[in-house]
Amino acid sequence: MGAVVVDDGPSGVKAPDGGWGWAVLFGCFIITGFSYAFPKAVSVFFKELIREFGIGYSDTAWISSILLAMLYGTGPLCSVCVNRFGCRPVMLVGGLFASMGMVIASFCTSIVQIYLTAGVITGLGLALNFQPSLIMLNRYFDKRRPLANGLSAAGSPVFLCALSPLGQILQHEYGWRGGFLILGGMLLNCCVCGALMRPLEPPKKSEATKESSEKKAKKKLLDFSVFKDGGFVIYTLAASIMVLGLFVPPVFVVSYAKDLGNHDTKAAFLLTILGFIDIFARPICGMVAGLKWVRPRCVYLFSFAMIFNGFTDLMGSMSVDYSGLVVFCIFFGISYGMVGALQFEVLMAIVGTQKFSSAIGLVLLAEAMAVLIGPPSAGKLLDLTRRYMFVFIIAGIEVTTSALVLALGNFFCIKKKTEEPHTKEAAAEREELNKSEDKTPEDAKVDSIEVEQFLKDEPEKNGEVVTNPETCV
Repeated sequence: MGAVVVDDGPSGVKAPDGGWGWAVLFGCFIITGFSYAFPKAVSVFFKELIREFGIGYSDTAWISSILLAMLYGTGPLCSVCVNRFGCRPVMLVGGLFASMGMVIASFCTSIVQIYLTAGVITGLGLALNFQPSLIMLNRYFDKRRPLANGLSAAGSPVFLCALSPLGQILQHEYGWRGGFLILGGMLLNCCVCGALMRPLEPPKKSEATKESSEKKAKKKLLDFSVFKDGGFVIYTLAASIMVLGLFVPPVFVVSYAKDLGNHDTKAAFLLTILGFIDIFARPICGMVAGLKWVRPRCVYLFSFAMIFNGFTDLMGSMSVDYSGLVVFCIFFGISYGMVGALQFEVLMAIVGTQKFSSAIGLVLLAEAMAVLIGPPSAGKLLDLTRRYMFVFIIAGIEVTTSALVLALGNFFCIKKKTEEPHTKEAAAEREELNKSEDKTPEDAKVDSIEVEQFLKDEPEKNGEVVTNPETCV
């Protein structure tokens, strides 16, 4: 698990680490922002939905849960679509689905219809954008990949800070129906981002090589061989446990502040603080993860980020006033940003570029159940105890447990994989030797001419041992 897989990209294409990759990074920034911030931003409309349909808060909370569950649970479907059709077509279709779901939701007459439209259809559209954007980012960046991951992950807090106030303005001016309609139009920008995902051009190959590569490509649309990698299994287990508690504090911190006697605007400002800190934490963590000494050990940095996050939750459970919650949001924003910047960078390092499209789909599927269970179960605990302290404590324990699983699993697996980098380097050297052996007759003639010329130029040195003070005994 500690070993980092080195790839030149799919089909032998080396990652450019720049150029058009910056446009791809910009697209990933927007897609990540919509994917993670949208489920939280929709919560602005919950009070009006409760009033119109006569339902409870737990009923409206299912909209955000379904959005996140679709984002995670459709991972394998996205992997199959990407491996079959490519990233750009999948993202274009996903953008249309995301927009269509919100537009149709603006005409709904029941909460169940909103579950199906704003939840299922929009969630599927965001999933079809989110996963391919990460795959393209992985293909365009190698040396600068940790920084690229950190910058793209910063889209989540930036969009959260922007969409939440925008949602309040839309609700005040146009109501929830007009707000849903306008947000649906904004989601069409996902199609623009999809158009930016230009596939890398593979090197020219012979017809025989093309046929063999096409046959290999047709074999597997979803590669389950990643489960043979112990590092991937440990990562998946740790990530699933982490997700149970990771999203709970941001969901409940505003309600926590309101219960302490703070008015709505002051309570909502806590999310702004959290998001503002998160904006800077993600790219800075990406820069740190890209350092020479840190990058081979990014798994341990990820474990530290999770422990930091879990410890912050445990400390936040002791908050008794607004200032305590402000301090909690500052440290939670730092730790949450670190986790967001590193989670996919670590997965890329474990499985490599070629298996990443399948690996991320399977990881997101494993996390889907945890995402669907986490916030609602925390809400049930709150209903039973009427105390936010227990909600934050459980969340902190879950995130800390995931960090221990990842760190200890990595520590014991790294000994088994110490020889792997040498094996891969040896394999790469063997491939280069094979290529050199398969030279054309013209190349062989050129080499023989160069040797003859060298022998003619220096006949006196041919066959003689030249002694010098360093070689003499």
